[in-house]
Amino acid sequence: MTTTFAARVPAPAPYVRRGGRSRSWWLLAIGWVAQVALRLWLFRQHAGPVANPDETGYLIAARWLAGGPGADLTGFTFYQGGYPLLLTPVFWFTQDPVVAYRLVVGVGSMAAAGAFPLAYLLLRRLGTGPRAAMAAAFAGGLSPSLLLFSGLALADAVLPTLVLAWLVALHDLVARGSARAGVLAGGLAGFAMAVHLRGTVVLAVTLLAMAGMLVAGRRDAAGRFFARRRGAAAGLVAAVVTAGAATALNRVLSAALYPGGARDLSGLLAERVSGLDGQAWALAGAAGQLWYLIAGTWGLAGVGLAGAVAVVARRSAPGPRRVLAAVLLATTLGIAYASSAALPDEHRIGNYAYGRYLACVALAWTLAGLLVLARAGRGAVVRHALAAAGLLAATGGVVVWYAGDRLQRYAFIAFDFPEVIFLSRVRDSFDLVTASLAALALLAGLAGAALLTARRGWPGVLAVLAAVNLVFAADLAPKSAPAAGPDWLPVLTGPGRVAVDRRVMWNIRAVLAYRVSWTEAELYDGRPPAGACTAVVPPGSGPAPAGWAATGAGGARQGWTTWVSDRCAGGSAR
Repeated sequence: MTTTFAARVPAPAPYVRRGGRSRSWWLLAIGWVAQVALRLWLFRQHAGPVANPDETGYLIAARWLAGGPGADLTGFTFYQGGYPLLLTPVFWFTQDPVVAYRLVVGVGSMAAAGAFPLAYLLLRRLGTGPRAAMAAAFAGGLSPSLLLFSGLALADAVLPTLVLAWLVALHDLVARGSARAGVLAGGLAGFAMAVHLRGTVVLAVTLLAMAGMLVAGRRDAAGRFFARRRGAAAGLVAAVVTAGAATALNRVLSAALYPGGARDLSGLLAERVSGLDGQAWALAGAAGQLWYLIAGTWGLAGVGLAGAVAVVARRSAPGPRRVLAAVLLATTLGIAYASSAALPDEHRIGNYAYGRYLACVALAWTLAGLLVLARAGRGAVVRHALAAAGLLAATGGVVVWYAGDRLQRYAFIAFDFPEVIFLSRVRDSFDLVTASLAALALLAGLAGAALLTARRGWPGVLAVLAAVNLVFAADLAPKSAPAAGPDWLPVLTGPGRVAVDRRVMWNIRAVLAYRVSWTEAELYDGRPPAGACTAVVPPGSGPAPAGWAATGAGGARQGWTTWVSDRCAGGSAR
């Protein structure tokens, strides 16, 4: 059976210098600029964080790393330092929260668009011709998982690009025994750990894969076994050193920004995996993430998963492709299981079906699915499409069985389900069945395009994929400009100190910690601290104490009101 990225095709020639190579790099540069421009247009109206406390946690960490004020984020999830480190230069140039956020959107757009040239390199290494690789990489770069988070201050803006670079480096390590590739793969895995907890899975898989290269294998016809061992050893050293640096960075951030401790997700993970109820939660949640991964890639991830399993099982498959398939499978399943096990029960539907945690591997699986459809024979295309449909139905069935009526009773947060909303056209509730049927219809269209031009199916398949992705992008685009004027939160101006009562709702405290950019917003209990100029308090706090005056701003509906100190001439609150 000819299947997925193990299809027997002539070896690619990305390593041979020839006249067309410079033209390819020009096309990659132009395509990257186009991808960046699309993202900047989609998120042109973003002026501040909307996914809180995640975005504010990363932004405050970046500001503090740049030498600006920090915040007390005690009790929130710990937001690791790798991604804020990339944003630090933004806060060297400006402390204005709106300007800084717009620059962060630009950084995220450029990083996410970087997946396009990396996807091209990965496809070339997997035997795809230059024209097909260029077109497939560009169409894949328009995928929802790469568009959605590029305009937000989230680690998800850079993780897909990081994963693709890691896969390219791993391929070069296995295929050529390159020590440079080993160091790059190990370093990227260590940095992934610094960026997000999901990176810990990437690091663990990397260490296992490189350890396997040290102790297993035979010298191949080109004598590459010993070169691989040297490359793997170099990669292990790079991974350990980078992970050590990441651990040190995270400890410094934790001490500075979480003085009372962060939310203990590791403890919750340990508790879940040690009991049957916890295991059921983790496995069902992992199934829900796989369902979302397949549905959110229009079925292509399901095709890719089926193909990867076939590659791993077939001992005759080329070694580099077999390793990549195994590594990607292990990373995907590990992230799905671990993230679900560590996820608190927040009484929202996203606890049972969620796409964000596997968004970092969605493009890789999209490319794998494209390789199956475009290069396999008609029979293999049908078998893999049916396997994808079966996997979608099975994982969706697990979600419905485990969650039950909680899919109707629990909170539906539209931010959690952009692809599902696009598929089902239902914007205020979770419709798994309609979304699944729509995803299967799109998969049928992709498979049909491949069947019409068996073994030369790139044009048809890519045309369908690009069209669907562009329609999604148009649906994602803002339909109107946001209302002018201030929002419902306090409008505070410097230069005086700002204090926030701990009883104020967390969503207000989180946003103010970023908006107050000239000083750290201090948390307090009881009376506002001496020397503060503005205090943000919950409504119903009673009359302002001596030396303070109530502004009358806010109210019960907003969840806050403000007091100002008689001793401060500067600063205001309204």
